[in-house]
Amino acid sequence: MKTATFLKILAVVAMCNCASLHLRGQSIESMPPVVVKTIPESGKKDVPAGEMEIKITFSKEMSDGSWSFVGPMAGSAFTTVGDPKYSADHKTCVWKVKLEPGKTYAYWLNNQRFGNFKDAQGHPAVPYLLVFATEAAK
Repeated sequence: MKTATFLKILAVVAMCNCASLHLRGQSIESMPPVVVKTIPESGKKDVPAGEMEIKITFSKEMSDGSWSFVGPMAGSAFTTVGDPKYSADHKTCVWKVKLEPGKTYAYWLNNQRFGNFKDAQGHPAVPYLLVFATEAAK
């Protein structure tokens, strides 16, 4: 075996061992929550305009009354109809909004500066970009 190939294999094995050591003792409860589903789905381009509920489902139960919707681009804000709230499972944040036709909406759910989407243990959720566009006016 060539020395260069052996060193590459050794480096990969070392990285794998370091990664497994880093996760040793970790559990789902000790890790930050992540977004597992959104309605509308991030990247969707044909969301109907009008009133709808945006739903964000996390991997863990979340703290109620704590969220960070951070608009990353000018003009991407939707009109809200009431305040966000969590469903009975405390994993899905629901926010009723009004969407305009032919518009792109983009929000960070948490970011480097704001981390108020938190689980019941106070761990901030991993930042997630929710971006979608509505259908053009008919």
